Amino acid sequence: MAEQTVYKPGLDGVIAAETDISYLDVDAEEIVIRGYELIELAENKQYLDLVHLLLDGSLPEDGDRDALEKELKQEYSLPSGFFKLFELLPKHTHPMDALRTGISALAGYDQDLNDRNAAENRKKAIRLLAKIPNIVSNSYHILQGKDPVKPDESLPYSANFLYMITGKKPNEQEAAFFDQSLMVYSEHEMPNSTFAARVIASTNSDIYGALTGAVASLKGNLHGGANEAVMYMLLEGETVEGFRYLLYDKLKKKEKVMGFGHRVYMKKMDPRAALMKEALRELAEEKGRMDLYEMCEAGETLMREEKGLYPNLDYYAAPVYYLLDIPIELYTPIFYASRTLGLCAHIFEQHANNKLFRPRVNYTGPRGLHP
Repeated sequence: MAEQTVYKPGLDGVIAAETDISYLDVDAEEIVIRGYELIELAENKQYLDLVHLLLDGSLPEDGDRDALEKELKQEYSLPSGFFKLFELLPKHTHPMDALRTGISALAGYDQDLNDRNAAENRKKAIRLLAKIPNIVSNSYHILQGKDPVKPDESLPYSANFLYMITGKKPNEQEAAFFDQSLMVYSEHEMPNSTFAARVIASTNSDIYGALTGAVASLKGNLHGGANEAVMYMLLEGETVEGFRYLLYDKLKKKEKVMGFGHRVYMKKMDPRAALMKEALRELAEEKGRMDLYEMCEAGETLMREEKGLYPNLDYYAAPVYYLLDIPIELYTPIFYASRTLGLCAHIFEQHANNKLFRPRVNYTGPRGLHP
């Protein structure tokens, strides 16, 4: 008798790949990145330390971070005439669509597109990590009818990214919390966008193709787009009571409430959300916006009591970005810019030990029909 294949909607619980990059240990409440716990890294290190860990296999030692930052700064600029691409797009184009277009276009400028030795892979990753913040920031400015903001090489990597977005040099606290957000968004095992990138890479497609597919995946509001939806919800609620009423109304209408629940963190709070919650509290105190923090806390309590659901990262990252004066439309592109690091690591790993993804289906249609 033939062995029966078990069908799991959404591939829930299905192991799709072996990896030494990261692992979500829900029972231990740990996100493991090459052996280190992500939250501990986010509390004690910087985004560039994580770049070194994922690309070079270890945390940086003396001078390594400075050398890495120098490499990135040398790649900040985009090819001559590149911004004309965004001038041709309709003004209503979503920044994620502009980002998808920009990453795809970069492939044409890579003369070693299909060279996949370790040194070339690392060079491609550095190039992408340097240029994608420029694309994210300035495609948006151009679509808004504004001039691009040139990178400021006097600023650290994350501070420069925030500066290009807002046009204002961030203070130390703002830069630190933005850097921390990039860290917790950077890698998260096998979400939809990472799976999409690995599926594309498994065909022997190039890194730009795999990353372009990941942008399309991350745009959806059930994945990356949730952070935008959370902020629009908070703005609609306006006050603690208004937000509570809004959530009750959504639950009554059986509407999905963005920012709550997670395919992996089913019965516990996303540890990344807890970190961003503390960042929000400190930022809200500094900027005189404790009302926003109180709204979020009220929503967290309501959803736990009514539905047994807990906040995910997007729920607390969204108001943090709002207090950093980041346009809401850029929340998901920023998520992607950070996740580029993890995506590159997964694409390289897929190419190094590749097997084409080719799953089967559980057919539910008719048979035996004749014309």
